Amino acid sequence: MDNFAIYSLRLGPGRLGISPLPGAGGAYAADLKTVQDWRPDLVISMTTSSEMKNLGAAAFGVDLERLGVEWAHLPVQDFGAPDARIQAIWPDVSQRARAFLSGDGGILVHCRGGCGRSGMVALRLMTDSGLPADTALQMLRTVRPCAVETEAQMVWATSAARTGS
Repeated sequence: MDNFAIYSLRLGPGRLGISPLPGAGGAYAADLKTVQDWRPDLVISMTTSSEMKNLGAAAFGVDLERLGVEWAHLPVQDFGAPDARIQAIWPDVSQRARAFLSGDGGILVHCRGGCGRSGMVALRLMTDSGLPADTALQMLRTVRPCAVETEAQMVWATSAARTGS
């Protein structure tokens, strides 16, 4: 049985959503249709390529591009936080995402279960947008209580809010 859902909130004029990996529950085509109907401008995938392949979503990036949706693949190990390579490209991804959000767009972030890694990135986008970390976390956990699962994820997600960068 598939338990795919998109948990979303408003961030400025835009929509920010987090979800599990489409297909993780065994219904890739139906999950992809749900993503399409949500109308994201950008999808940020936090799953590794092997996770995507093993769970039947190896073609997700190609399918998104076919639908005209931008895709950013930022693979992070389950329960992990971004490594130096992901941290180096994050400013560009964040800037693209925030540009869509400021123009009434939609940003969808997913990981395998739609909790830790996706919550970490959603929280980081919220703090990058100027929200205080505690306010952003409360808003996020109102729609997805499991968002951000480890201390390393929390540290990375709130680092911009602490440093002002």
